[in-house]
Amino acid sequence: MTRRREKAAQPVGTRRAAREFAFRALFEADRGDLPLETVFNRAEGQMREGDDTFPRLNEEALIFARELVDGLQTHRAAIDETLHRTIRGWSFGQMAQTDLNVLRLATFEMGYTGEPHPPVIESAVRIARKFGGDDSGKFVNGVLAGLSRSMKTAPAVPQMDEQEVDEPELDGPGLDALASGMQASDTRPLGRQEPDEQRPAEMEERGSEERE
Repeated sequence: MTRRREKAAQPVGTRRAAREFAFRALFEADRGDLPLETVFNRAEGQMREGDDTFPRLNEEALIFARELVDGLQTHRAAIDETLHRTIRGWSFGQMAQTDLNVLRLATFEMGYTGEPHPPVIESAVRIARKFGGDDSGKFVNGVLAGLSRSMKTAPAVPQMDEQEVDEPELDGPGLDALASGMQASDTRPLGRQEPDEQRPAEMEERGSEERE
């Protein structure tokens, strides 16, 4: 049954919320073997009608979410090839669907957009922790941190505590298309450029943060 808000919440305008929206659409499309564009359009309609299944986004964040799913559809074959080269000892069939879809979206963003890597990785880890298994956050962090290092133009990537990082063995050059820069933070409203104050140690799961 569709759940409705008694009072409309303020739309969210962060990249983090847009990434979660895109991830949910991708996960639902893959699980139901449905066209991603169809699922995204349906999710957008449900969101506008007040269904709280998906994060309520403002127009700018919704545009960003659509850019993510459109870009993933366009470059999906190359993204999957990159992940195959990067992750040793794991086939897609062995991976949790949640982890794989988080990695696909983050790999697109890291390789085909001008977003700096740290906030992309942080958002991916948060989504993996929220929707995946106990080790999903560590696995996604390890894969994306290694992928970022393999990109010659990649900026420095913040690391989680050594005790928490379970980084898989990596292989291959990964993607090499990335615009450098460290000013944008995924927790800021879209369109603003402010220093990233988030630290990896602050990436512990908090119920309230996960519902941003």
